[in-house]
Amino acid sequence: MKTKIIIISHGMRIGGVERSLIGLLNAFDYEKYDVDLFLYIHDGEFMSLIPKRVNLLHEIKKYTSLLISVRENIMNGYFDILAEKIYASFKSYFFYKKNKLGDQNLVYMDYQQKYTVYSLPKINSSKEYDLAISFMNPHYIAATKVKSVKKIAWIHTDYSFFEFDKKSELNIWGKYDYIASISDSVTDSFLQQFPSLSDKIVLIENILSPNFIREQASIIDVNTEMPKEKDTVSLCSAGRFTHAKNFDNVPFICKKLLETGCNVKWYLIGYGGDEDLIRSKIEETGMQEHVIIIGKKENPYPYMKACDIYVQPSRFEGKAVTVREAQILCKPVVITNFTTSGSQLKNGIDGIIVPIDNDGCVHGIKSLIENKKLQELLIENCRNSDFGNEKEIEKIYSIINK
Repeated sequence: MKTKIIIISHGMRIGGVERSLIGLLNAFDYEKYDVDLFLYIHDGEFMSLIPKRVNLLHEIKKYTSLLISVRENIMNGYFDILAEKIYASFKSYFFYKKNKLGDQNLVYMDYQQKYTVYSLPKINSSKEYDLAISFMNPHYIAATKVKSVKKIAWIHTDYSFFEFDKKSELNIWGKYDYIASISDSVTDSFLQQFPSLSDKIVLIENILSPNFIREQASIIDVNTEMPKEKDTVSLCSAGRFTHAKNFDNVPFICKKLLETGCNVKWYLIGYGGDEDLIRSKIEETGMQEHVIIIGKKENPYPYMKACDIYVQPSRFEGKAVTVREAQILCKPVVITNFTTSGSQLKNGIDGIIVPIDNDGCVHGIKSLIENKKLQELLIENCRNSDFGNEKEIEKIYSIINK
């Protein structure tokens, strides 16, 4: 009898968490493990990357209602879900006001699932699993809608940058046997908020396959979109266009680099809610010819491979998958000094860490551009490093077998 595992996540749109999920799914030994995947919605560019030996469970329309608009919920007749989402909205609003929370908070995301979970059906109710994995928070679904001997919930973000309803979050995390953290820094920030959960934490890094990334990086030629220009240094950043990634400051950093005599073009790979903001900052700074939004790409690796230097200018991260991917492609990597930056790379060895403020970031990037020997050292050290970590899957096997 094979060991039965179910993994629950939202969908497969382009993102670091989704790429991590693909890495996890590719790492399982399917001769020994029977893996079911349940997605709230069968949508996203990465759907085609789900391994064929994964059993993708049928979409349950009530779960898609968590991710669709009010109008679509009305058209589908999901009035119970809609009422609960409205209730969650009011509850979160009053919590914001009472506790004077800022924009960077997790309350509505938590409350929406907390109050809609009662109207959602069980998932594969006829089957009992050996392990249930909730891969993306909130984690109410795997905790309450799946029958399983053991359960793991994943942390992908730095909790020190968010505000939330601590009592509510503590209650749901407490329903899991284990909590998987992607880095020591993520663990530290999480336990500062929830010290009582320390005995549940297990470190399981994002699983990446160097061979897959290198193969994907050679599939297409991107010279028309990222042409090589004489005496021009091409910078590249990839990720969702969100506050966390700090791409709205890229035009200002780029302008200052040009003013210092560095001839650069900075390419942004991704999409998201901040795109209009980023475009407005490009126009404000007059950087239309130097900050180029490539947009959403199912396969970002050829673009990362084509750049001279990869830059991750984030305000905060859990552990950016793109940084490790750029290292696998032997790029000199620059990251800002966000809270968890020390877990991303070895400063001066396989990348460099620069100050997070714009002036400090400009100085750090300029120093690397002008230091060819350091660039060569970073490239050589990345080339000689083994960034493959498929053996992380053995930590999951160990949990099952305890």
